[in-house]
Amino acid sequence: MKRGIFILLCAMHCLIPLAAAAANPASEGSVRIKDLGKLQGWRENALMGTGIVTGLAGTGDSTTNRTTRQALSNAMAQFNLGINPDQIQSRNVAVVMVSAVLSPYSREGDTLDVTVSSVGDARSLVGGSLVMTPLKAANGRVYALAQGPLSVGGYRYDANGNVVQKNHPTVGGIPSGAIVEVGVSVQVVSEQARMTFVLNEADYTTANRVAAAINGQFGSHLAQARDASGIELTIPENRRAEIVSFIATLESIQVEPDWRAKVVVNERTGTVVTGGNVRISKVSISHGDLKLSIRNENYASQPSFIGNAGDGVRTAMVTNTFVDVSEPESTGFVTGATTVSDLVQSLTRLKTNTRDIISILRAIKAAGALHADLIIQ
Repeated sequence: MKRGIFILLCAMHCLIPLAAAAANPASEGSVRIKDLGKLQGWRENALMGTGIVTGLAGTGDSTTNRTTRQALSNAMAQFNLGINPDQIQSRNVAVVMVSAVLSPYSREGDTLDVTVSSVGDARSLVGGSLVMTPLKAANGRVYALAQGPLSVGGYRYDANGNVVQKNHPTVGGIPSGAIVEVGVSVQVVSEQARMTFVLNEADYTTANRVAAAINGQFGSHLAQARDASGIELTIPENRRAEIVSFIATLESIQVEPDWRAKVVVNERTGTVVTGGNVRISKVSISHGDLKLSIRNENYASQPSFIGNAGDGVRTAMVTNTFVDVSEPESTGFVTGATTVSDLVQSLTRLKTNTRDIISILRAIKAAGALHADLIIQ
């Protein structure tokens, strides 16, 4: 009997933490701090260079392109081949721009994907190979070297005035086509053991919640929101020897961000994207179309007495113009919808097309009834 009671007490002791966890579930809208921003100093660096693509089957730059001839002459001069640019008559070469992105903490020997695009009048880069090209950063220093065969997602073939083309054959890429020669390091921790976390979207409420979540996780006042974008925090003394572990714990903290009400409208594609909680006030909507149609009808007028007609009588072409005006019944109603999603559903039931929905949303915003930022793309 005592053994059974002991087992029951142990089982209840094990179930208490599970019940407590179930009573305090994580919020459905919470996300990791890692997904809300980044540490100040964490950035990528753009690299760019000018190179030459060779091996083209007559689809390179024209022989009148002086830039290409001069570039090829300079390349040959590095191998003790003195060739006058005016003597170069090759269409198998194209001058290109080479670009890549150097990620943070890149080390010597790492590889980068590069993009190659023609800057001359080459018709296609299919089958070409990039000659070794130094890639420089904004400070003018070389950080990587790129070379290799191009991968082009298109083609162009022309003969006797006939052209067959797919996609853009003057742009290609080289996966892992550049080798990092000079590594870069990112300074995210200052000498005073301080860091600044920067939000992707500045918001005072979210910044305050992030600072409160960090302080609650580590049990001390480490973080403080300095503005709507930056949260400054100090690394505890007992964690300064393990910076990576501290940052990993920091990034995994869950926070429920506060979102600004926005309605994004793309007029080119007719797309409307909105949060489900974007609210609107009670508003009256009247929307209709006026269609105007003008058409011409031509017919020949024949005299009824053709056999007895005089010299001046002949067939005449007559044009009649018809103008039709139609005004369908307009859609008018007073909406009690409280959110944009409810309004869109109501308009959809009335068979309102997407373009008209966009016009209605813009009018509601102008009337001051849409309580959100309307972004037109």
